[in-house]
Amino acid sequence: MASTSLSVLLSNPFSPPRPHRHRFTPKTQTHLTIRHHPRPNPTSILSFNSVLRCCSFRNSKFQLRTSMGDTAKKTSEDDEDEALLVVGEDSAFFDLARQKISSWLLFSLVLGVVLFVLDFAWIDNSGLGLGNAFIHAVSELSDSPEVVMLTLILIFAIVHSGLASLRDVGEKLIGERAFRVLFAGTSLPLAVSTVVYFINHRYGGLQLWQLQSVPGLHQLVWLSNFISFFFLYPSTFNLLEVAAVEKPKMHLWETGIMRITRHPQMVGQVMWCLAHTIWIGNSVAVAASLGLIGHHLFGVWNGDRRLAIRYGEAFEDVKKRTSVIPFAAILDGRQKLPKDYYKEFIRVPYLTITALTLGAYFAHPLMQAASFRLHW
Repeated sequence: MASTSLSVLLSNPFSPPRPHRHRFTPKTQTHLTIRHHPRPNPTSILSFNSVLRCCSFRNSKFQLRTSMGDTAKKTSEDDEDEALLVVGEDSAFFDLARQKISSWLLFSLVLGVVLFVLDFAWIDNSGLGLGNAFIHAVSELSDSPEVVMLTLILIFAIVHSGLASLRDVGEKLIGERAFRVLFAGTSLPLAVSTVVYFINHRYGGLQLWQLQSVPGLHQLVWLSNFISFFFLYPSTFNLLEVAAVEKPKMHLWETGIMRITRHPQMVGQVMWCLAHTIWIGNSVAVAASLGLIGHHLFGVWNGDRRLAIRYGEAFEDVKKRTSVIPFAAILDGRQKLPKDYYKEFIRVPYLTITALTLGAYFAHPLMQAASFRLHW
């Protein structure tokens, strides 16, 4: 009990209320309930400007409850409990004051080294040119671009999801950072090959429909693609972990985009695939979409399985309040959005996604030209 009490005091940014000589009745009360579970991000406490009034200890959850007015109204308190219950981490939180210049300089150095090695060993044919040899080996399996496209996606999916499934074992054997290097070092070249092949063959195969002249379709496709990237890249929640500058962790995110869907990458991939397939309208686009969506649907099952193993009851609590289908938990009342929910998106990672998405759109001609020069 002593150690638990100490952890509460250390994690609480507020000082305990001083005793008062006269009696008063506060209009705002906050009830903090902590059970034995990994401590949530303390920033979830910082967002509530209220006075700490009551602490109690139970068995498993972290619960922050705010009630306004008459605290004897149990129904309204219960509604607030459901709205403010937090077990997972505050996603996309970025504290500028805690950032170290040295960490971001190291991140830039790591990124530069990764890109150099990727270019020399995989992309540049004047170097090792392993990517060219890989594409030609897969292309020998069939003359059909659809079959080659599906094969490339299957190889990537096996390596990517396979290593993800072996993460717990791998991290115990070689450590978190070394396993992240292994994971990225094998997944990234395969991803690049798959993307380049798609760009070079996206207008191959059989044309199934042609809708590009339909008024407003280009704008609809563009908007769908733009929104999809907000779902696709939750990894930007902590770039320093992605580059192994900080020790990589398996996070149980709960706020932000996670309130809409527990598997944003799957949703984003489906949106991206549908938009591109509708616009391009041929058999290669259909094959690529089927492969990518199938991989991400498997990731839904595999991701939930891994989180259940790692977090147990805490994940089950998050699972009850979230949904795979976007907005489903919100519509059926299992997820109650805070009144200031929009603030969970006004954060550096989401602004970064916005900038990178716009940059990628305007860089499409450069990406296409670079892909054509590889002849993959």
